[in-house]
Amino acid sequence: MVSVETSRPDDVGKAAGNGPDEEYERGLGPRQVQMIAIGGAIGVGLFMGAGANIAKAGPSIILMYALAGCVVFLIMRALGELLLYRPVTGSFAEYAREFLGPFFGFATGWTYWLLWVVTGMAELTAAAIYIHFWFPAIPQWVSALAFLVVLFGVNLISVKIFGEVEFWFSMIKVTAIIGMIVIGLGVLTLGFSEVGDSASTANLYAHDGFFPNGIGSSLMTLQGVMFAYLAVELVGVTAGESENPEKTLPKAINTLPWRIIFFYVGALTVILAVVKWTEFSEGESPFVKAFSEMGIPLAAGIVNFVVLTAALSSCNSGMYSTGRMLRDLASNSQAPKVFERLNSRKSPAIGITASAALMGIGVVLNYLVPEKAFGYVTSVATAAGIWTWMMILCSHIRYRVGLKAGRLPRSPFPAPGGAVASTGALLFLLLVTGLIAYDSEARISLYVGAVWAVLLLAGWFKVRGNGRGAAGRQKDAEPESASVPE
Repeated sequence: MVSVETSRPDDVGKAAGNGPDEEYERGLGPRQVQMIAIGGAIGVGLFMGAGANIAKAGPSIILMYALAGCVVFLIMRALGELLLYRPVTGSFAEYAREFLGPFFGFATGWTYWLLWVVTGMAELTAAAIYIHFWFPAIPQWVSALAFLVVLFGVNLISVKIFGEVEFWFSMIKVTAIIGMIVIGLGVLTLGFSEVGDSASTANLYAHDGFFPNGIGSSLMTLQGVMFAYLAVELVGVTAGESENPEKTLPKAINTLPWRIIFFYVGALTVILAVVKWTEFSEGESPFVKAFSEMGIPLAAGIVNFVVLTAALSSCNSGMYSTGRMLRDLASNSQAPKVFERLNSRKSPAIGITASAALMGIGVVLNYLVPEKAFGYVTSVATAAGIWTWMMILCSHIRYRVGLKAGRLPRSPFPAPGGAVASTGALLFLLLVTGLIAYDSEARISLYVGAVWAVLLLAGWFKVRGNGRGAAGRQKDAEPESASVPE
C-alpha cells in the first residue's frame, strides 16, 4: 500500500483497476454511458408521477422540478469529484466506507440495494398500469410478472447487452419528449388540434395563479419530485465497467443541467400551457393526458408506449445496479460471499437473481392493492434515495477536509462550491425528509425506514461478530488517512 500523501493524481486511475472491478468487463462505451446518464434523468417519476404532482401544485410544479434539479446537480458534481478521485463500481458504498467508516459503507450499500429493489417494484407497477391502456382486461400482476421475467433474462446475458438495451430505451424516451415539445409548441403557435383555441401560456397563471393551492402544497410535492430524479446517480455505478471513465463520466455529469431544463422544465411548461393544470390527476401520465386532450389518440398511444419503455428502462437499471452493489458488499465481507461470484459472461448473476426475486414482491402488491402499489413503493424508494444522496454529500465533505489538509490527491473534476455547496444540498435533503414525515401518505416510508434501520444494525452486529465488516481494505479502518493500492 502507498500512502496517499506520496501518491500523484495520476495514480488514482490505477485504483480503479484493482480489486473486484478488474474482473468486470469494461463493455460500456461513451455512447452507452451518455445515454444511460440521459435516461437516468427521464423516468417514470416524470412520465407517471408528474400527474399527481401537477394536481397538487398546479403550474408551480415547474419551479419545484427546477429547484430539485439544481440540488441534484450539486449532488452529481460532488459524486463526480469522488469518481475521478477513485472510479470504482459500487462507488457510493465505497466512498462512505472510506470517508465515514465501515458501518456507513455497509448501510449505504444495502440501502442503495433496497432503493433499486423497491424502485423496480414501482416501475413494474407503472408498466402494468400502462398495459391497461391497451389491454384493460389483463390484471396488473400478470403484466408485472411478465416484465420481471424478461428483464431478468436481459441482465443475465452481459453488460454489453444491458448497455445496448438501455441505449435504445433512452433513445426512445428522448425522441418522444422532443416530439412532444415540438407538437406542443406547434399547438401554442399555430392553434391546431382540439385544444388549439384554449392553449396559451396564460394557462400557467390564469387558473387560480401559479401557486393555486398555496406554497405549502407545492413544497409537499418535493418528495415526489425527488423520486423523479432517482437514477441520475446510476452513472456512478457504471464507473468500473466504462471504457474510459475519466472522459465519459465528467461529460455525462456536466450535461445534467441541460437535461433537467429541457426534459423536465421545458416539457412540463409546454404541457401545462397546452392543457390547463386542473385537467390532470393522479394515476394518469400527463403526457398521455395532453395528447388525449389534443384529440390525437394515435399520438397518445405512442406516448403510452414511450412511458412503458421508461418504466422498463428504470427496472432494467435497477437489476443492473443491485447485482453490482451486492457484489461490492460481498467483496468487503459485508454480504454473503456467494454474491461475489461472476458468471461466465462476467455478470454478478447470483446477486441479480436474488434482487429480481425480491422485486417479485411488487407483483404481489399489484395483486393485493393495485390502486395503492405505486404510491407505497415510490415513497419508500424516495427515502432510500435521499439516504444515498446524503452519504454522497457527507463523503464529499469529508474528502474536501482531507484534501485541504493535504492527505488526499486532488480530483481532476472538482465540484463547484466544494464542501459549502454540498452542505447546502444536504440541508435541502433534510427539508425533504421533514416533508415526508409531515405527509400522512408518504410517512409510511419512514416507518419502513425505521424497520430497515433495525435490520441494518442487526446485520452489522452479526457481521462484526463474525469478524467481518471492517476487513477487506486498510482504508476502512482509517478513513481520515485513506490509502490507494498500487
